[in-house]
Amino acid sequence: MTEKDFLPGAYQKMPKHGKVTWKAPSNIALVKYWGKKPVQIPANPSISFTLDSCATTTSVSFEKKADSELFSFDLLFEGKPKDDFKPKILTFLERIEKYVPFLKAYHFTIETSNSFPHSSGIASSASGMAALSLCLMDIESQLNPSLDNGLFNAKASFLARLGSGSACRSIKGNLVQWGMHKNIPNSSDLYGIEYPFEVDSVFMSYCDTILLVHKGQKQVSSTVGHQLMHGHPYAENRFRQAFSNLDTLKAILASGNLEEFIKLVESEALTLHAMMMTSMPYFILMKPATLEIINKIWQYREETKTPVCFTLDAGANVHLLYPASVKEEVMEFIQNELVEHCENGQYIHDRVGMGATKIKG
Repeated sequence: MTEKDFLPGAYQKMPKHGKVTWKAPSNIALVKYWGKKPVQIPANPSISFTLDSCATTTSVSFEKKADSELFSFDLLFEGKPKDDFKPKILTFLERIEKYVPFLKAYHFTIETSNSFPHSSGIASSASGMAALSLCLMDIESQLNPSLDNGLFNAKASFLARLGSGSACRSIKGNLVQWGMHKNIPNSSDLYGIEYPFEVDSVFMSYCDTILLVHKGQKQVSSTVGHQLMHGHPYAENRFRQAFSNLDTLKAILASGNLEEFIKLVESEALTLHAMMMTSMPYFILMKPATLEIINKIWQYREETKTPVCFTLDAGANVHLLYPASVKEEVMEFIQNELVEHCENGQYIHDRVGMGATKIKG
């Protein structure tokens, strides 16, 4: 599909008002996306586990209005007005208007909330933009009832990407790949796809316990970090590595080879942060506690042979990945060894999920 496939024809009807609600999960990348081109095009392909309980629920109420010159919306987060979110939403609406041209015909009330604590260090832009995009696509499906399900999901992912790149991986589940790769059929820079190859059952119930090392605002945003890949001395090698790792991951996922999975996933996480530390200006998002946790994971894995590993997003928090079959012993390890390194002893237990769901009104 190209951008032209997401331009709608004439709408068949325009309802006066209504309300839609969607719940969209966060995701955690295994092969990382870092570096992008305009507009929201990834410099390298990526793949992620869709999560289950870390999610954003968004309702959009819409009311037909007489004036169709300007965007009109109210935004409530956790039941309260959130004006500091509005500029980002306005930028998003401006960016997607030609693909959903009904936007100026309505006044929208956007109500959104997260299942995880606000400022907990879990990036909510992916789940938030995915949920909002699904709501807008739900409204478009009312304006154009002939819209088929495949185009609905692809366009929701396409729109979500224009709000936050990784949001395009939060529409479906349980493994989503994003970015053009010649060895992955139907892969695209424009939207995420469900991973098309065989995946061993061990990965279908994988667990992700998120250790909340630091819940404050990052000193360097992901948007800035992506831009710093332009002219980065190691950028081209990094992009080639990501393509290669996706090829390598195909056999690992098919066979359930946890030893090789661990090597690749941890290497990807550390490479992501190496790019930050070698950009100009350079920066470090890991905290001392992040390194303490990583070293304890390595020691625990060496001593017990338990197939547990870590990955990192663009921040200090540690995602602890492991098969459901070892959950009991890993939870004991967390309580005995890792919780002391978490801010206020906080962590969130999650697992691989199946993607976004519509909430019936």
